[in-house]
Amino acid sequence: MRWCKFFFLGFSLLTFSGCGPQAFVEGDYDDVATENLLTDQWSETDMQKTVNELVTSMLNHNAISRAKLPPLVMVTKLQNKTSEHIDTQSVMDMVQVELMRGGKVRFVDKAAREDIAEEYEYQNSGVVSEASKKGPGGQAGADYIVNGRLDSIVQEVGKKKTVYYKITLNLTNLKSGVIEWSDHKQIRKKYKKRSVGI
Repeated sequence: MRWCKFFFLGFSLLTFSGCGPQAFVEGDYDDVATENLLTDQWSETDMQKTVNELVTSMLNHNAISRAKLPPLVMVTKLQNKTSEHIDTQSVMDMVQVELMRGGKVRFVDKAAREDIAEEYEYQNSGVVSEASKKGPGGQAGADYIVNGRLDSIVQEVGKKKTVYYKITLNLTNLKSGVIEWSDHKQIRKKYKKRSVGI
């Protein structure tokens, strides 16, 4: 009887030892240009596709392509109207970087305004030489603002699911308030539900 108990205990340990906590412990670098459809949520592939297409469209518009001097642009907010938590600041950061790479626009940094104001205060405190200090009144004003909106529609029937995203960006003239350029990029992804093993 005692032998049977030890046998059952040993068998149980072998059976359940593979059911303990698991973690991702071995990794490798991947090419960020390869498509990522690991889940049905917003991914870096979605961001890359939308940003690249929209930036190309914007740079080809007359407001930028035919400007005598590279216009000053301020990239602001992307409204998230989806049900997901999406880092929209990351999307707009990518928009700014890709626009800058094109060399056809210059940028006013809205996020740096508070830091600039603090630096003005410091430089005017008397510790910085008159010849090198900067102050209010010399900043350049933006010609255009870039903002936009991210929408999604999720449809699920039986074991099938589609996720649709649409990003719309606008280039607004600050002097006139007129939207000089607007475009959108649409993405739809299809998924099938199936059992996932442990």
